[in-house]
Amino acid sequence: MTAPIFSNHGCRLNAYETEAMKELAASAGVDNAIVVNTCAVTAEAVRKARQDIRKLRRDHPDAKLIVTGCAAQTEPATFAQMAEVDVVLGNTEKMNPATWAGMAPDLIGQTEPVQVDDIMSVTETAGHLIDGFGTRSRAYVQVQNGCDHRCTFCIIPYGRGNSRSVPAGVVVDQIKRLVDKGYNEVVLTGVDLTSWGADLPATPKLGDLVMRILKLVPDLPRLRISSIDSIEVDDNLMQAIATEPRLMPHLHLSLQHGDDMILKRMKRRHLRDDAINFCHEARKLRPDMTFGADIIAGFPTETDAMFANSLALVQDCDLTWLHVFPYSARQGTPAARMPAVNGKTIKARAAQLRAAGDAQVAAHLHAQQGKTHHILMENPRMGRTEQFTEVQFDSDQPESQIVQAKITGFEGQQLTA
Repeated sequence: MTAPIFSNHGCRLNAYETEAMKELAASAGVDNAIVVNTCAVTAEAVRKARQDIRKLRRDHPDAKLIVTGCAAQTEPATFAQMAEVDVVLGNTEKMNPATWAGMAPDLIGQTEPVQVDDIMSVTETAGHLIDGFGTRSRAYVQVQNGCDHRCTFCIIPYGRGNSRSVPAGVVVDQIKRLVDKGYNEVVLTGVDLTSWGADLPATPKLGDLVMRILKLVPDLPRLRISSIDSIEVDDNLMQAIATEPRLMPHLHLSLQHGDDMILKRMKRRHLRDDAINFCHEARKLRPDMTFGADIIAGFPTETDAMFANSLALVQDCDLTWLHVFPYSARQGTPAARMPAVNGKTIKARAAQLRAAGDAQVAAHLHAQQGKTHHILMENPRMGRTEQFTEVQFDSDQPESQIVQAKITGFEGQQLTA
């Protein structure tokens, strides 16, 4: 028997679901198969998935090739028409044990080639399927899926469906089991994390979940939150930032732009000042807080002045870790019908943003010299600080443990200790 080969594209949530699919496929006895879990966030992501599919087919001509994930959900025909592809699965179907049971060797001829249902009709998450995944040191736990917002540039709600939350009790039980297995850090993941709880009884907020985890899992050394929408941050989450040292001082913000007109055209729910005020308030409560952010360069109708506002936001919010996305039109989104910015201009603006990000990283690294940090070791020579900064050691440290060390300097984008 040949174990299935899995190729994952895209976000942490996709990686989480790939781990779940591995277990589902193994339980069903699926043999000699390749599974490509696609991403739809940009047209480039879809192109890379197609390229990967063609290469995997060349390398494994006799395997059954299964395509799933967000791109399979949003454009199933694109993949069904590829000669290399045998089966296309939607995002709901990929998390269903019955789907994988239908692909066991004795049933393989009966498999429907395209299994993609209406994602908007889904009302539950599959967060119970696995406890989490990650390295030996850090586990990722899905607490939410889908998104109720309709940003004009984004195809993801059509790949993920509406927002669904994993109940707090289920999340706490998962994290307890992970701590029992020796994990020292847990990261909460989702598509729109700050919408967690809106569909649950009594509509709790993300801050309520964070406080509950920290209270009910006292042995968890470090809790981390992945990407959040700052405008949706609730009072309890701000209280946790202020009072809970086990909540790591690193937040990745879905900002997308720094100009009010572009934010409105994106259908974002915050304005420039909202982002700046949140960063100032969070850093006032937690002086060692660092911020990452997603920023799009060259959104349709973006003028030089609008871009200048976005560039200035890097300093105004004192952002450290930038994810810069050159705008790429996604068919089927309102932004794709708006007046486009010249491709060379988009590329140049993205380069400017990345340069500003590099300068911010250098300033952050410089400021850490001489400080003592608690560092979670990802391998014997590299770990990460509370702010998620990489630290390189010149001697072996205990892997997956938290060690205390003084920062001696930095090389490239890594601290040294």
